[in-house]
Amino acid sequence: MSTTPARFSPERPQPGRSGEKGALIGRVHSWDMSTGVDGPGTRFVLFLSGCPLRCQYCQNPDTWHMRDGTPTTVDQVMDDIENSAAFLRASGGGVTISGGEPLLQHAFTAEILHRCEELGLHTALDTSGYLGAAADDELLADTDLVLLDIKSFDIRVYEQLTGRRLAPTLSFAGRLDALGIRIWIRYVLVPGWTDDPTAVEGLATFIAGLGNVERVDVLPFHKLGASKYEALGLPFPLRDTPTPDTALVDRVREQFRAHGLTA
Repeated sequence: MSTTPARFSPERPQPGRSGEKGALIGRVHSWDMSTGVDGPGTRFVLFLSGCPLRCQYCQNPDTWHMRDGTPTTVDQVMDDIENSAAFLRASGGGVTISGGEPLLQHAFTAEILHRCEELGLHTALDTSGYLGAAADDELLADTDLVLLDIKSFDIRVYEQLTGRRLAPTLSFAGRLDALGIRIWIRYVLVPGWTDDPTAVEGLATFIAGLGNVERVDVLPFHKLGASKYEALGLPFPLRDTPTPDTALVDRVREQFRAHGLTA
């Protein structure tokens, strides 16, 4: 369950002095409290603005552009996190940075992760992995869990679905494995796009070859974000695509389980 997202409404951030990391300014869309879907326990989920992908099924087109986010300092974000820190620890939860794509603002993301680690809070990074090269080793050292969205294992479908290449995401997954950073895979199941048995089998084989994947979350495609497209005057590309039925969801989950994966 989750609460209604809360928008940041900070006073206009002032430029910080050189070396004053808390004064780093990022573009923030909103934050939310959630349980069970964005990492273990109850999570403070920070949504940053800006994303290099244009996924056909994206439910949050209002996060695409950095310019639409609220200018916010690290200190302002941490004030909100610290207010919930005791509750987050008690629930076995922590902080998840999402988007948009948080690695588009990698310096801002890195400082928040570091400050959360200093508070003893579990940290998670929700990313497509496309900008994984922007995450340096220091950022990843402060990341306890990566929620890695792999949109498809078919190269052509991936490009049609997102407008970007698959290779950077797979490279990032391999790097996380080498570093021993835990991964939860997120796979959105879209009929006619990501349900091909051969592509699912290829992804399951790839994931099973990694030593750091704890689970695979098969997420059924839905249309709850369609109203956002309408409000923005944008067409929703998959408006006529059906949501997957239970049999299809079960089949795909079983394909992952057949490789010894938790799904």
